[in-house]
Amino acid sequence: MSRARVARRIAAGAAYGGGSIGLLGAAAVGVLLAEVQLAKRTVGGGVAPLPPGADGLYGRSFETTDPASPPLRLALLGDSTAAGQGVRRVGQTPGALLASGLAAVAERPVILRNVALPGARSDDLERQVSLLLAAPAGPPDVCVIMIGANDVTHRMSATESVRLLAAAVRRLRTAGAEVVVGTCPDLGTIEPVYQPLRWLARRVSRQLAAAQTIVVVEQGGRTVSLGDLLGPEFAANPREMFGADNYHPSAEGYATAAMAVLPTVCAVLGVWPETDRLEPDRHENMLPVAKAAAEAAKEAGTEVTGARAPWALLKHRRRRRLAEPPPATPEPTPSPEEAHRP
Repeated sequence: MSRARVARRIAAGAAYGGGSIGLLGAAAVGVLLAEVQLAKRTVGGGVAPLPPGADGLYGRSFETTDPASPPLRLALLGDSTAAGQGVRRVGQTPGALLASGLAAVAERPVILRNVALPGARSDDLERQVSLLLAAPAGPPDVCVIMIGANDVTHRMSATESVRLLAAAVRRLRTAGAEVVVGTCPDLGTIEPVYQPLRWLARRVSRQLAAAQTIVVVEQGGRTVSLGDLLGPEFAANPREMFGADNYHPSAEGYATAAMAVLPTVCAVLGVWPETDRLEPDRHENMLPVAKAAAEAAKEAGTEVTGARAPWALLKHRRRRRLAEPPPATPEPTPSPEEAHRP
């Protein structure tokens, strides 16, 4: 069965309350259990630091008293990838990178709020969305959701996973927020995972990513395929792209992910210089949603956005290299002589 058909079946099961789709034959279970135990002993050999808090105002140089240009409000939801677990500096987290990048492109300050929780699965999205919508400032202008890896590793059914994601996107869109979802990463890129578990992890995570794309587009959101966390760098340089625990991304890995998500975040707010016009020379196309979802799952960094139902746009936006946001510089304390100098 093609990945597009599997993704459509998963999405349909989520919509109509169907059960999960079995992906494994019974004969493979014994081998896979042995591989899982080996992977558990290898993955996580190091210790991933807790994510630093990155909430706050970015792009202060763009502050203005003009009431027509208030700060943009950006929110991150999801799991440890959205939270930034694995790095120690605020400026290395995906939230800080996206907020500073959005401020630079829009030339407006950006207020970031990150409610993502390390270890979260899709069943935590309801709580996270409620936190955001209960804020006195109102719903964010744009929300970025990164979720799915823990659903796979904790064997949550794919239909339940996408049903919960669809509900979260629907609540945010109803409240007036734009939504960009970084779909389930390709767990087959985790270096210590061996065959056949690597093949299975890749297959299951890509099927979930495709199903996520279908339900998100149907709810009016956009998706960006995280795939192998956005580029061949993970396959070519796993020691650089993964953090100390060989599981969470490193600072370079988060920068690569944020660099791919940023164009879509800017596009939904109308501040990206490119339009949604298709560029055939970049292998962009208009496809049925399920087909576009399957194609995006195969190529990291691919954006899918809804068009005329049941069609969707498949885009490869040009990325911009992101610089780490500079740390806040305190005001210097004047000397007594300078304090009394006119």
